This record gives sequence, structure tokens and C-alpha cells, in this order.
Amino acid sequence: MAENTYRNKKKEKTEKKKLNIELSFFKDPRLHLAFGLFLIVFSICLFIAFTSYLFTGNADQSIVESFWGISVVEDGKEVENWLGLMGASLSHLFVYKWFGIGAYLFIPIFFLNGVKIINKKEMPYLRSVVKVSVFFIFWITLTLGYLALGTEGFLHNIAGGYGYAWANYANSIAGWGTALLLFFALAVFGIYFFDIKSFEKVKNLDFSDDVDEEEKSGFVSESFEDEVNKIKESIPQEEIQEEDELEEEELLGAVQFETRIEKVEKPKQQLQSLELEVAVEDIEEEPPVEEEDETLAFDVDEGVEEELADESENYDSTLDLPRYIYPTLELLNDHSGSRVQVTREELEANKDRIVETLGHYKIGISNIKATIGPTVTLYEIVPEAGVKISKIKNLEDDIALGLAALGIRIIAPIPGKGTIGIEVPNTNREMVSIRSVFSTEKFMKSDMALPVVFGKTISNEVFVVDLAKMPHLLMAGATGQGKSVGINVLLASLLYKKHPSQLKFVLVDPKKVELSIFSKIEKHFLAKLPDGEEAIITDTKKVVHTLNSLCIEMDMRYDLLKEANCRNLKEYNDKFVKRKLNPLKGHKYMPYIVVVIDELADLMMTAGKEVETPIARLAQLARAIGIHLVVATQRPSVNVITGIIKANFPARLSFKVTSKIDSRTILDTGGADQLIGMGDMLFTQGSDLTRVQCAFIDTPEVERVVDFIGDQPGYDHAFHLPEYFDENDTSMNIDLSDRDVMFDEAARCIVSHQQGSTSLLQRKLQLGYNRAGRLIDQLEAAGVVGPFQGSKAREVLITDEHSLEQLLNELNGIK
Repeated sequence: MAENTYRNKKKEKTEKKKLNIELSFFKDPRLHLAFGLFLIVFSICLFIAFTSYLFTGNADQSIVESFWGISVVEDGKEVENWLGLMGASLSHLFVYKWFGIGAYLFIPIFFLNGVKIINKKEMPYLRSVVKVSVFFIFWITLTLGYLALGTEGFLHNIAGGYGYAWANYANSIAGWGTALLLFFALAVFGIYFFDIKSFEKVKNLDFSDDVDEEEKSGFVSESFEDEVNKIKESIPQEEIQEEDELEEEELLGAVQFETRIEKVEKPKQQLQSLELEVAVEDIEEEPPVEEEDETLAFDVDEGVEEELADESENYDSTLDLPRYIYPTLELLNDHSGSRVQVTREELEANKDRIVETLGHYKIGISNIKATIGPTVTLYEIVPEAGVKISKIKNLEDDIALGLAALGIRIIAPIPGKGTIGIEVPNTNREMVSIRSVFSTEKFMKSDMALPVVFGKTISNEVFVVDLAKMPHLLMAGATGQGKSVGINVLLASLLYKKHPSQLKFVLVDPKKVELSIFSKIEKHFLAKLPDGEEAIITDTKKVVHTLNSLCIEMDMRYDLLKEANCRNLKEYNDKFVKRKLNPLKGHKYMPYIVVVIDELADLMMTAGKEVETPIARLAQLARAIGIHLVVATQRPSVNVITGIIKANFPARLSFKVTSKIDSRTILDTGGADQLIGMGDMLFTQGSDLTRVQCAFIDTPEVERVVDFIGDQPGYDHAFHLPEYFDENDTSMNIDLSDRDVMFDEAARCIVSHQQGSTSLLQRKLQLGYNRAGRLIDQLEAAGVVGPFQGSKAREVLITDEHSLEQLLNELNGIK
């Protein structure tokens, strides 16, 4: 028992000794001195890093965000912050992610605490500094976040992630009341911090607090009479005569105020200020009659008008929806960790096979270089002298066989270079996420009118084009090769960069399912006919009417441009923004209109020339007035992409197609049939072809973006296009009082068979095609069948014979 007690006491002594050693380490004055010095140095580093961030933050953002996945040495060389990667990371956390510009207030907290620790003296004002700093860290962050709502750029960056998020919540809860809450919080802090218990204390705070009471009592009385005499001498006699209109007490108060200030500031300046005040008040109360006074009044009024004109801002179309918030990157999936690297072994193996295959045909290579892309790797070879380019071009299939790969494409020669390119698909392809290209500076800071980021090129460069300069885009691609995703990427690019007041979409979707997801933003970005029930146009007849309506809109815009002496929409809107055009004369701010037709082949089959004519007219003329077409089709055959359409679409984009003929139809050259699918595409805007891996945006991502926009307040209705009346629409000109004698019988036949087709009437009633067609038109005008639907039968609107008989009785009563 005693032995155990002895052992326990020994163990306790050992533990106490260890504890004392640990406590003594933290009490070591050298540690305190080092920690205090660290706080001072750290505060200085924060100041340098934060100041540098204001100039270099945007350039360093992408590097900091990918810091943990890439070499530190490489990032440190690319970063522009004055403190290198450390400064960029600290700034990114404190300013961008957390507290915005309010993070500057951490600097005095750290610095003063460091000084206190080093000097080992109490600093009475330190607690007040900490209180003020902590309060304003949160107050400034929230205030800037509220001001940054619906904006992007510098203000958004210095608001901080926390400030923007808090302001978003506060704005959702209180709306404009957020500004009042911020003012209330500032007032309450001032009341408690300065211990204000009554507003009388505030009222008594003036410039004369330091003057003795005796000096105050005699101050005005001694100089009052002299000041009045000076004022009378400086004011014209006419105004002195009218001085009785001013009450004596008001004049006394004005002079008393000026003379009390005079003791602190310069007398001449105060006297001139007083003279101006009196002159302006006299003019405002009663306009002078004399010629001299009229001149003075005119000068003052003109100055006021000029000042108002200077202060008047340019017209801002975004004020239609001032609280609109652009979609954020957080709505998109982050695939930054899924990057696939091409191994050195794969590059060497492909190089050896290319050299070996060409060697079999006695083609020597003097140099070879590889450029790695997300989907394919470009091998640039320099053949030896005397080798014909056509000889290498004809070996495309042989090289593909030697590499055991699909999608080999030979570029002979590469434009602008003295080399021949061989594109070889990578074994493990990299997925280019939509977020990775949207977050790049090249897209976010783009000043293009209609920027569209499609993906990445072979050299891993982000591929951004301006739809406004194309000016129209023709897209093709077989089923499942990425055409629909490409359209979604195009639409998402524009949604992320443009305000609803600046851009409208006309979405044509004959398949009825591809673009239906965008119906949620009808009151923000979509345009349609005034009588259109659905914003996404699916009916062939509505498509024809909409395209013709766009032609009317085009003509109206050209008339406005002519009156404004402008050559294009950009010049016109710039003039309108600067208020050089009069809205009373019909001028207005005109948004860009992007027309997206998802499947042209179906429209050409059902409507033909009715669709081709307005598309061709828009493609020829609509560029200058901001209407741009994006037309897509699965199979680019010549009967779909006619010569008229093709001639007016200089920008072409092709995903993988099934044959060389289709490739030549869309691109005027081969290559699209050699693509490897899944977003692999070729783009041309003239002569050169660019191979791009299209960015991937999933349907849930599109839904999140559309929901984010659709949940915000929008316009009262979609953007209305001009009304269009089809002169050839027989249903609009049919006189039901002059019906065919077989009208009733034809109506009963249609209702009993529930099939509204001309061929049915031909067979059952033994009629010719023309008479059966006239009967169908009369039945449509009477409301028995629906409108024309191309190759499909018309919809029968009356479902039972009893309702039909009632209708026929009403019609027969017309006679």
C-alpha cells in the first residue's frame, strides 16, 4: 500500500514539473517580444498585400484559387502581388473571401497589440481602437456588399464575400430598408461609443465652444453695426430699398452667424459668401425690374441650369431592373480537381509511331513538336526538303492505323506556320467545365458586345468570340455529339455577361424539349409576339410569324438609325445613352436580339420557303441593327442549308458529323467527320479552322442559373415584337356567310373521325384537292379545326357531335 502511494506521489511531481516547464515557456519574455514583433511585421505585410491587391487582385485570382493543385514555384513566378504568393493568398482570403476593404482595419488591431506587447505598457486608447475597428470591419463590409448588389468588377471585389452574402440576405429580407438598418446601426454605435444621452449635447457642439462667455456676449454687439454698413455698401441701392421684405430677425441671425465664423476664417471670403446668399434670396423672392438686376438674375439661372446639366448622368438602361443580380459562379459545378494530364510516355510513343509510319513511305522529318490540349494533342512536324505536302495529307488513314486512334486530322500546312499539323486524340481526355472558362479574366473582363466562350483550344487557351461580329452563326452536329450543350453554353455565356435590358432572346424549338428550360426567364430575357402564349416558340406557323415580325422590327430599327444619323446599333445606343436623342420623337434604347433556332431541318421540311425567306433577309440585313441568328441542325444537307442561307452565315461551327459531304456542306472543307465527339468541334469565321473542346454545362447547372434569374423581379411581360398579320392566311379573310354547300357534311366527317386533314375529305367526300383545301380553311375559320401544322394533321377542336350541331345551327342562322 505504501509502495503504491510513493509511486503516485512521484508521478504527480513529474506531471507538475512538466506543467511548470510548459507554463514557463509561455511566460518567457523572449517569446512575448518575438510575438509582439511578429504582430507588427504581420500588420505591415497585410498593409502591403492589401494595397497591392487593389491593383493586382484580378490578375492573381485564378492562380490563388488553383494554388493547391499546381507547383508553388510556378505560381510564385506568375503572381503579381508585391508580396508574392503569400501576399496574394492573404489578400484573397481577407479582402475577396471575407471582409473586403474593411479588412484594412485588422492592421491597427494587430499593430497596436504588437506595440503593447513589446513595450509592456498599458495603452488606454487601445480598447477604443479595437471597438471602432471591429464595428467598422462588419459595417463597412455589409455596406459595400449592399452597394455591390447587381454590379461586378472593382466594387464587387472590395465588398468581400461575407459582405456580399450578408447584404444579399438583408436585401432579401428588408429590401431598401437595408440602408436604414445600416444607418441605424451606425447611429446606435455612435450613441454608445460617445456616451450620448441627449441630443442637446450634439446641438451645443459648435465653433465657439472654446470662446469665453464674456467674449461671446460682446462679440456680436461690437461689430454688428460695422458689418451692416459694409453689407449695405456692397449691395446695390435697389436691393437696399427692398430690404424691408426681409425680417430684421432673419437678417440679424444671418449676420450673427457669419460674423461668428469670421473670427475663425478669412473675413473677405465670409463677406462674399454672405453677399451671394442675400442676392440669390432677393432674386428668388421677387424678380428685380431693373436692367442691371435682370442680367444678374439671368446669369444666376443659367448657372443653375448648367450645374444641373453637368450633374445629370447618362441614361442607364439597367435602371429598369435596378436590383437585378447577375448569376454567380457558385451556381456552376466545380471540376477543378478532375484535370487529366497527358503523360510523357504517351507523347513519346505517339511521336515514335508518327515518325515510324512516315518512314515506311520514305518521308523524313527534321523536327517535331507537341502542343497538349484538353482533348487532342497537336504534333507539328517539319518534313525534310523535297517532301510533297499532298503525300503526307494522303496518309491520314495510315497514320490513324499506326497510332490505333480515331479522329486523326492532318492540317497541311498550318496557316501562318511552315509546319504540318497532326492532331491525335489523348488517351484520357480532360473535361472542360463551364465554370473553369467563365472564371477566367479573358471572359469576365471581356468588352465584347456579345461575348460567347465556347471552351478551350488545342493550346489550352480560352476561346472567346463576339457574336455581334460573326454576325450570325450556323451550327451542325450529329445526334449526341454536343450540339445542344453548345447552344446552352452560348446562352449561358450571354446570361452571365448581359443585363436583361441589354439583350433579348427569341428561342425557336421545334423539338419542344431542348429549350423549354429557359421559359423561366421569360420576363427577363425572352421576346415573343404580343399574342404569343408561350415564350419558347414550337409551332411552325408561329415561327413563320415571329421571323416575319423580326423583319418588321428590323425595318423599324433602320428607320430610327436613319433619323439619328447612325450606322449601327452601338452608335445609336451610345447617342441615346448620352441623351442626344429625343424619346418624344420615338427614339428608345434598343437591346440586342439573339434568335436561336434549334432545329432548322424540321422547319425547312414543314414550311420551306416561308422560313427560308425571312431567315435569309435577316441574315443579309440585320447585323447593323443588333439582330443576330444562331441556327442549328443535325444533318447539314444542301436542302436544309440552302445556298441563300449559307452565303449569309460566315461563322460556322460543327460538331462531329457522319460524312465528309456533311462536313463540306457546313465548313466548306473536310475534318468535321474526323472529330471524336463529346463536344469536340471545329469553328471557322472566314478561312481558318480552329479546333475547340466545347465547355460542358449540365442540365442541373442550367436550371440553377435560370432559377436564379427567374426568381428575381422582372418586367411585367416578355419583350413584345411587332404584330404581324399574314396576308396569305385564308382564315383571316374567309366570309362564313358564303360557305361551301358541303360545309356541314365536311364538318361532321371531320368531327366523327377526329382527324383534320384535307386528304380525309378527298377520300370520304370524293372531292378534289382545291375544294377540300377550301373546306378545311372554312372549317378553321369556323373553329372546327386548328391551324396548319405542317405535315401533321390539324387538331380537331370540337370533340362531340352535339357541340358541332349547336355550332352549325348558329352558323346557319347567319343566312
